[in-house]
Amino acid sequence: MKDGVNGVALGVFIFFFLAVTVIGFMAARWRKAETAESAASLDEWGLGGRSFGTWVTWFLLGGDLYTAYTFVAVPAAIYAAGAAGFFAVPYTILVYPLIFTFLPRLWSVSHKHGYVTTSDFVRGRFGSKGLSLAVAITGILATMPYIALQLVGIQAVLDVMGVGGDSSNWFVKDLPLLIAFAVLAAYTYSSGLRAPALIAFVKDGLIYLVIAVAIIYIPIKLGGFDAIFSAAQHKFATPNPATGKPTGAIVPGDSSQWTYATLALGSALALFMYPHSITATLSSRSRNVIRRNTTILPLYSLMLGLLALLGFMAIAAGVKVKNGQLAIPQLFEDMFPDWFAGVAFAAIGIGALVPAAIMSIAAANLATRNIYKDFIKRDATPSQEAKVSKLVSLVVKVGALVFVLTMDKTVAINFQLLGGIWILQTFPALVGGLFTRWFHRWALLAGWAVGMVYGTLAAYGVASPTQKHFGGSSKEIPGIGEIGYIGLTAFVLNVVVTVVLTVVLRAAKAPDGIDETSPEDYTADAGDPGVVTELPPATAGAAH
Repeated sequence: MKDGVNGVALGVFIFFFLAVTVIGFMAARWRKAETAESAASLDEWGLGGRSFGTWVTWFLLGGDLYTAYTFVAVPAAIYAAGAAGFFAVPYTILVYPLIFTFLPRLWSVSHKHGYVTTSDFVRGRFGSKGLSLAVAITGILATMPYIALQLVGIQAVLDVMGVGGDSSNWFVKDLPLLIAFAVLAAYTYSSGLRAPALIAFVKDGLIYLVIAVAIIYIPIKLGGFDAIFSAAQHKFATPNPATGKPTGAIVPGDSSQWTYATLALGSALALFMYPHSITATLSSRSRNVIRRNTTILPLYSLMLGLLALLGFMAIAAGVKVKNGQLAIPQLFEDMFPDWFAGVAFAAIGIGALVPAAIMSIAAANLATRNIYKDFIKRDATPSQEAKVSKLVSLVVKVGALVFVLTMDKTVAINFQLLGGIWILQTFPALVGGLFTRWFHRWALLAGWAVGMVYGTLAAYGVASPTQKHFGGSSKEIPGIGEIGYIGLTAFVLNVVVTVVLTVVLRAAKAPDGIDETSPEDYTADAGDPGVVTELPPATAGAAH
């Protein structure tokens, strides 16, 4: 690690940060609504006017899903434990055929009825505000630590550049992060979803550039991939002094195959349950935009596979860090010229700003539509919705900032893992509801509760060498005896409870709620008769 502040890298980083700040504020005038009334609506601020085409949506979804945390954590997992960290690659391959089947249906019914969130759809489909509230709260809880981890990514880059990390004064130490947060909050408040949509072009361009250079330049400096894999093999074969066992493996052993497979499958099922994924999806202008994106988004999986190899390169380069999240930023500083290290740090930093903005908007949309409007002010106008959502987005970001500044970073990571377990429990209501009305609303709510309770308690009982609780997301699967992903086990319990109770409740002829959708709504496209982008104030969010 270089002593002091890396002035050249910091200068390049600041240049790109200022550039995206300007873009963020200018985005308020990009594709601006034709009337002042429309401009003040939640559709405009929270969904970009539902106007984005194929390429804007592609960059927005890519910027949304492939975050600074991905850039830092995936290769960091490989650096620490070996090939087990590659689970992120197959799960992003599994997810795209899956979403091809249901995202176009969600887009169609949402545009037909003016739904802004998944909870809007669940309420309309099953006639249950209680189930809608459960989905909304789950989405908000799962999103908060995810936002915090984006700020952790920025902080990791600043630490490696020598900015504030060694200061004993907390204000001086955290001032750069506070500035980054303030700028993010300001342009998100001003421009809404349009800001991250525009900035995503810069973010993804920088990331592709950095990975393309890294995958060629760094191996040349290290003697080729043979030397890189040999160094990794040597490290993982060396016993850990504390446990006496190898620290990792180039290829996962038989004992870890269930963990690897269930984690990949569970993560694939959960990825598009996150509110920010749905927000980016609903911002597109047509059903076909979504279908095209599911076919070209796998390009990011190729990038992710190359990105993961940086973990092995950090081992071969002799990177030594106490916090594994610093491994890749430190690799960049050690291997690249200072000016290009600044470009790489900017890619990570901007890679944090884009998803953090989308996540805060998505959480704010849930809080506004499915808590404020459904339970506090049912007659809220579109303008009032937008104002509340803007304020809530600030509150969400402040909460994430406090989380980062006051808690150990490993706590944030573990809560994000817990968030993945939680958000998966909304799958039956959302995806199931897109294809069938058979599930009973009370059964779905009971299944969700069982999955949430089991997943939380199981994760609480997982210990690690550094933590007594929430030390990981894998545990023995009941009845099978193999170690697997807790979220998938909770999901199976969720589905079993939902199916059994649905049979019982239907036999008992329990009240089923009113479905405000019709079969043709799920294949409707922009321009079809009756397709709206905003519910009239008198009917939006009405009880059923």
